[in-house]
Order: sequence, then structure tokens, then C-alpha cells
Amino acid sequence: MPAPRPLIPSGLTLLNWFLRGWTGLVFAFLYAPIAVLVVFSFNSSRLNIVWESFTFNWYERLLTNAPLIKAAKNSLIVASISTILSVVLGTAGAWLLHRYRFRFSRAIQTLVAIPMVMPEILLGISLLILFVTAGLKLGFTSVIIGHVTFSFPFVLVAVQARLQGLDPALEEAALDLGASPLKAFWLVIVPCLRPAIIAGGLMAFTLSMDELIVTVFVKSAASATLPVKVFDMARVGLNPMLNALSAIFIIATVAFVLFSEYLKKLSR
Repeated sequence: MPAPRPLIPSGLTLLNWFLRGWTGLVFAFLYAPIAVLVVFSFNSSRLNIVWESFTFNWYERLLTNAPLIKAAKNSLIVASISTILSVVLGTAGAWLLHRYRFRFSRAIQTLVAIPMVMPEILLGISLLILFVTAGLKLGFTSVIIGHVTFSFPFVLVAVQARLQGLDPALEEAALDLGASPLKAFWLVIVPCLRPAIIAGGLMAFTLSMDELIVTVFVKSAASATLPVKVFDMARVGLNPMLNALSAIFIIATVAFVLFSEYLKKLSR
């Protein structure tokens, strides 16, 4: 016979139901607006306030909107280049601060972390003043420099956390076996740091794709990214194409998360 279930006091049962209900309300509060946004991306109403009928019109117009497509391409270009630079700078900086001891290393580490906590509007104004003073023309270069400035510290922090648990004997063994310091770093250290490098790179790419405030200060008309274009359209008024664009990003995000979970199950 199956073992009898343990009796749960009625007070704990009531508490469990309350906590479940509260959790459901929190999730509803967080995700109901997103669900409404996706549903209304199929609404034929131009005002997008009252439901009229089902349509794919806004998705069709979105895919033929040249300014939005150009801004999306700009975002992908800027995010890809800034991610590569952030990964290189963040990984090299984390290894330098971990491997070598020198004066002002703590001060340098503090300065590197400042862009992570500095308000974005101050960072944007500071970069704009710097570019104007240095005579650098605003464009893709200035936008990429601005994005790398606040992105690479996240890579550095992630790699540093990984380095704290790295066995120093690995590098020593590689050097004893005849590898040069550069070869030991590339063939031994970098593979051990790969999860942190990938995590930092994904964080840098996401931050760059999502960045608005800093980009507004350092962009030119030709280098406007997708968040800037979306913000300009949203200031004019409600536009159902923005609902369609948001729905595409939401679906893509969910797909990536599900795909990553699938890869995790395969690796077990």
C-alpha cells in the first residue's frame, strides 16, 4: 500500500495558497502588458486603443519600412563591433588585473567600474564633450566607442569572477611543458574562461542593442540605431508598427531562451 501523505496543518495550507495566488498576481502584473502589446500588434485600428479586427498589415508595413530596417542594421553593426571590442578589452583587462600586481591596480579597477554605475545621461554628455574637444566627428565610430565604454566593464567583471576560481597550476604546467606565456594563455586559460567570456559577450551585445540615452548624444543622423528610431516614433504618438516590432523581439527572445534550455538538456 502507498505510504499515507503527511498531514499539513490548515494554517500552512492557507499560507501556501496565498503565496501561490500572490505569485500569480505578480506574474500577471509583469506579463499582462506584454501579452496585450502582442495581441494589439494584430489590431487593424490605427489608433490601437479599441480592437477592430485581425490583420497582419502592421507586420507587412514594418518589413517595408526603410528607416526602421536601416536603423536595425545600424544596431546590429554597432552591437557586433562593440561586443567584439568589449570581449577583447574585458578579457585582457581582467587577466592583467588578476595576473600582475602593480601600483594603482585597485584605482584602475575602480575607474573601470565607474561606467557601470554612472547615470547614462552623464556618460553621454561626457562622451559628447570628449568627442567635440578631440575633434572626432559624430558617427558610427563615436557610437561604437560610447557603447564599448559601458559594455566592456561587464565582460571584465564576469571574467574576473571566473579567474578567482581558476587553478594557477594550469598555467604553470603549460609553461613547464614549454609553452610561451602567450600560448599558455590562449590554449589553456582562454578555454577555461570561455563560459565567462560568452556570458560577458552576450551581456555586452544586449546592452548595446538596447542602449538609447548614450547613443542619442554621440550619434549622427546616419548612425541612428533602432532604439533611437523607436523613441523618435513613440514621441509622435501611438504607432501599431512599434507593437509589431516589439512582438518580434519578444518572440525572438522567448525562442532563444527555449533553444538555450534545449541545448542544456542535450549537454546533460
